Amino acid sequence: MAKTQYSLSDDPLKLGRPTDYTLSIREVYVSAGAGFVVAITGNMMTMPGLPRVPAAEGIDVDDDGNITGLF
Repeated sequence: MAKTQYSLSDDPLKLGRPTDYTLSIREVYVSAGAGFVVAITGNMMTMPGLPRVPAAEGIDVDDDGNITGLF
């Protein structure tokens, strides 16, 4: 679940473990590569996911110092 780090609620003004609140789910999506279902609460932004194979695996330097595989 993506939510504010300051509270169990989705309201950043209600710090810690507030009582008598409603948790609002704004969006739900499947992160298939990671095997997660992600629930977004309130006004949260998420970071982009990483690919299964890192781009660095396609980068190489030959004996003459030439770099290949960069974007």
